[in-house]
Amino acid sequence: MAVNKLIHVGFGNIVNAGKIIAIVSPDSAPVRRLVSQAKNDGRTIDATQGRKTKSVIVMENDRIVLSALLPETIRGRALADPDADQEEE
Repeated sequence: MAVNKLIHVGFGNIVNAGKIIAIVSPDSAPVRRLVSQAKNDGRTIDATQGRKTKSVIVMENDRIVLSALLPETIRGRALADPDADQEEE
């Protein structure tokens, strides 16, 4: 049975790394339009806790997750080895 990898996207919020299509910066006009459209359609999950959005995570299920972490930080967490943080017994 395959185990889905979950990654922390800030403030106790976690997403399934296997369902991520893209992690992008919210600065460009096309991404701002994408986020605006998703907000109007009710497909946005805001994980910023009121802080500035620094990355937009596009998910497989047509959801858009807004995060206050930089795209590079989320990428690093998605690529990190989950066993590296565990202590040896």
